[in-house]
Amino acid sequence: MIPETHREKPLRIIGSESELLMAPKPGVKDTGQARLEALGYKQELKRDLSLLSNFAFSFSIISILTGVTTLYNTGLTYGGTVSMVYGWLITGFFNMFVGLSMAEICSAFPTSGGLYYWSYMLAGPSWGPFASWITGWYNVIGQWAVTTSVDFSLATLLQVIILLATGGGNGGGYYASKYVVISFHCGILLTHALLNSLPIVYMAYLGTLSAVWNLFGVFVLMILIPLVATERQSATFVFTSFFKDASVGITSEPYIFLLGLLMSQYSISGYDASAHMSEETKSSDKNGGYGILAAIGISVIVGWAYIVGITFAVVDPVRLLDKGNDAKGYAIAQVFYDVFNNRYGDGTGGILCLGVVAVAVFFCGMSCVTSNSRMVYAFSRDGAMPGSNLWHVVDKREVPRNAVWLSATIAFLMALTSLGSVVAFQAMVSIATIGLYISYALPILFRITVARNTFVPGPINFGRYSLFLGWVSVLWVITVTVLFCLPTVYPVKANTLNYTPIAVGGVMVFALGYWLLSARKWFKGPISNFESKPLQA
Repeated sequence: MIPETHREKPLRIIGSESELLMAPKPGVKDTGQARLEALGYKQELKRDLSLLSNFAFSFSIISILTGVTTLYNTGLTYGGTVSMVYGWLITGFFNMFVGLSMAEICSAFPTSGGLYYWSYMLAGPSWGPFASWITGWYNVIGQWAVTTSVDFSLATLLQVIILLATGGGNGGGYYASKYVVISFHCGILLTHALLNSLPIVYMAYLGTLSAVWNLFGVFVLMILIPLVATERQSATFVFTSFFKDASVGITSEPYIFLLGLLMSQYSISGYDASAHMSEETKSSDKNGGYGILAAIGISVIVGWAYIVGITFAVVDPVRLLDKGNDAKGYAIAQVFYDVFNNRYGDGTGGILCLGVVAVAVFFCGMSCVTSNSRMVYAFSRDGAMPGSNLWHVVDKREVPRNAVWLSATIAFLMALTSLGSVVAFQAMVSIATIGLYISYALPILFRITVARNTFVPGPINFGRYSLFLGWVSVLWVITVTVLFCLPTVYPVKANTLNYTPIAVGGVMVFALGYWLLSARKWFKGPISNFESKPLQA
C-alpha cells in the first residue's frame, strides 16, 4: 500500500537562492524556520534550542568518557599508547574535514532528516529518491546500533562497578550474568525513553548538563588519576611505547597501528545529531553546522588530553588486559581501582571515578535516543518507514514520542543478540560506526560530483575549498570502512572472524531489496507537510 504521505507530489530540487531570499526576514521569523519553510516543511517541533544546546547533544553523543573508557582495551591491544595518542590526533584531523563538509550542507538544508534529505537534494531528480532511501536507512539503522552499543556499554560498566564494589574478581565479588546485564540494558533504555518523552526544553537542560559533566569529568579524571597514582609512567612511555598483544596473532606493526585507529574513530562519531536537531534549534541554518564543528573540535582536544592523562597511570598493559584481574580485563576500571588501592589500601575512590564515567555514558545514551528519534520522525514524515503514519506523530508537547519509544525498543531488540552470540552482537553494533559514516559520506559525495555546480550554500560556505574538503572526507570514510572490515585476530576462525562486512552488507541487501520489491514504486523522496503543493525548482 502506498503511504498517505506519498499521495502528494514529491519535492524536487528546491531552496534556490531566489526562493530563500523571498523567505521571511530574520526580524520577523527565525532564519532556520524561514529556510525550513522554503525547503517545503512547516514547523511542527518546538524550536527552543540554542547553539549551546545543539552543540551539547552532539558533544554528549561523542562523549569522550564513553568512547575512550569503553574502548581503551582496543587501543591498548592494537598499538598501545602510540596508536591512542597519535591515532586520536590523526582521526580527529580527518573527522574535522567530514564535519566541515557536513556543516556546509547542513547550513543549506537544516531539517531533522539531515543526511537523507541532503542526499535527495544533491543527487538530482533522477537519482534523488534512491540516494535518499539508501542514505536514510544506513543512518537510521546506524543510529539504532549506536544507541544499542552505548546503553549496553553502560550495562557492562555497571556489571564491573558492582564486581569491584563487592570484592573484585579475585576477592569473591559478584559478577552479573548476561541475563542481569541485559536487564540493566532494558532499564537504562526505559529511563532514556521516559526522559525523551519530556518537552524539548527539559531535554535542552539535560543536554547542557551532559556536556558540562563530560567536559569537567574528563578534566577531573585526567588530573586526579595520575596525581593519586603511586607509580607513574614517563613521558617517553606515553608518547613512544608501542604495544603488541600476542594473543591477537598479528606481528605487522603498521597493520596493528591502523587497527588501533578504530578506538578513536568509534569515539568521534554521532555528531550528525546537530543536524537532526535542526528543526528544534534557533537559527539552525548557522547553529546546526556550528554545533557539528564545535562538537568535533572540542572533543578532539579534550579527548587527547584525557588519553594522555590516564595513560600516565598505565603501569602494566599486559596485566590490565588479563581477564583474571579484579576488573575481569576491563582496562580503565582496573587502572582506576589500582591507583586508589595502591595509595590508600582501598579501591573505593576508583569505583567512584567509574561512577563519574557511568553518568557520562548515561547522558550519552540519552542524547543518542534524542537524535535517533528525530531521524525516525523525519524519515517517517516522508513515508519511508513501515508504519510511517504512526512514527511521525507529534504529541501536544511537540515531542515525537512514538519515534522515541520505537527507537528504544529496537535498541533493546538488537541487544538481545548478546544472549546468543558475542560475535553476532559485535557484528550488530559494528553498524554503529560504519553505517553512520556511510550515511555521512553519501551526501558529501553527491555535493562534490552531481551538485558541484548547482549547490546553493547557506550562511556557512567554504567557497572554492568545498570540493577539496569533500574529497578528503569521502576518501577518509572509504579508508576507515576498509579498516573496520579487516581481520582483527589471526588465525581467522568462526569465533574470531570480523563479521562487520556481513552486517554492513546486510543493511545494503535490506535497503536495496526493499527498494526493488516495493519502495521504488512509491517513495519519491521528501514530501512537504504543507497542505498546498510543494515548492518546485
